[in-house]
Amino acid sequence: MLIPTLQGARSMITDSLNPVRVILVDDEEPIRRATRQWLNLAGIEVQDFSRAREALTAIEADAELVVVSDIKMPEMDGLAFAKACREIDPDLPVLLVTAHGDVGMAVEAIRDGVYDFIEKPVEPDLLLDRIQRAWEKRQLVLENRKLRRILEQGPSLEGRMIGNSSAMVALRKQVLQLGETPVDVVINGATGTGKELVARCLHDFSVRRQQPFVAVNCGAIPENLFESELFGHEKGAFTGATGQRIGKIEYAQGGTLFLDEIESMPLNFQIKLLRVLQERKLERVGSNREIALDLWVIAATKVDLAEASARGEFREDLYYRFNVAELQLPKLAHRVEDIPTLFDFFGRKAALQYQRDYTEPESDDLAALMDYDWPGNVRQLRNVAERFVLGMGASRRIRSILGQADTTAAETTGHGLSERVQQFERQLIIQALRKHQGSIQTVTEVLQLPRRTLNNKMKQYQIVRKDYL
Repeated sequence: MLIPTLQGARSMITDSLNPVRVILVDDEEPIRRATRQWLNLAGIEVQDFSRAREALTAIEADAELVVVSDIKMPEMDGLAFAKACREIDPDLPVLLVTAHGDVGMAVEAIRDGVYDFIEKPVEPDLLLDRIQRAWEKRQLVLENRKLRRILEQGPSLEGRMIGNSSAMVALRKQVLQLGETPVDVVINGATGTGKELVARCLHDFSVRRQQPFVAVNCGAIPENLFESELFGHEKGAFTGATGQRIGKIEYAQGGTLFLDEIESMPLNFQIKLLRVLQERKLERVGSNREIALDLWVIAATKVDLAEASARGEFREDLYYRFNVAELQLPKLAHRVEDIPTLFDFFGRKAALQYQRDYTEPESDDLAALMDYDWPGNVRQLRNVAERFVLGMGASRRIRSILGQADTTAAETTGHGLSERVQQFERQLIIQALRKHQGSIQTVTEVLQLPRRTLNNKMKQYQIVRKDYL
């Protein structure tokens, strides 16, 4: 296939956290052995085969690898082999090495889906460059596939309410419990903590999941339109009522009514809502006929309704009606250990949306993310992740996006040095396990930790290896 030589070869720049893997196919044993040794010296993991059919047994869909094959081989030549590879995985990059006389054939193969070809005699640096480019493309393809599966397959609750902090684990458990026996719920959380997301999860994991989910932003409805918007009206009920209109409450029949920013609801309308909640009946404006209701009501607020009631800004009886079940959403600064996972999710999602490469943040970027106090909570983090993917800022991009100085912001987060170090250490271990599919051996090498030390830290931080297989 090629005659390897170390003369003029440069070391390939490889990602030590994710070494390049190559399947090498050539029927000439001396050349295959020398090529394998040479690629190993360049930092590439090589699995070599003398026959194409044997190599096919080592190739699977979604495999992290690049294939390099000669064209002229017995039994199955490189073109047939490349076609068989594409049947296993249509995006698997296959590099064909060809003699000058076969260039036309190789060009035709590229039109059929082969990644690239290299003409003999092979320049070592050229081969390394082509392998590296193929590897980077492969990583992007696999990342996009993973995200698409998350978005398309109806993700689990863990895939929607992201985070492994104790607060998020407890919140997910509450959501599942309430979904089994729906009672009216109030969700309390600061701006940007994900109140509507939690409301949708309550609905989607409840017995009403097949029925409508109707969201109403109480702060966006003019006071004079409140009754008509929520209750609906009959034709001729008032000037301009030229036809019958079904209100939001009735439209949610059989499903879930989500009242966002309920603290903004006018006081004179709160008593009418209380009656609907108690009797599960309503009358459209201009009608005397009562309509029986079967719905689940979820409200959300960014204020303390008990305090608002004490100040006379919210009806006390309506507060107690909702107080049967209350979910308190934590601020992002109170679950710092979830920040890297959330950032990674939003970053990969943005990369897919904007068709950009996604590069995981480096350690100083990760430290900046975890040091910041996040006044805008998860919504702000998503915005920062999108700007990161779009390339805002130069070096130390995260600090640039956040508008931070190089000094940390520990005093704003409320976390001491020891706690912040432990959170950072835990995330480094989780990231390494996730990237290497739970391979303890690889993680010990990457993090340069003795196996016993890694095991102790995983036990300390309650990290379970099987979660990352």
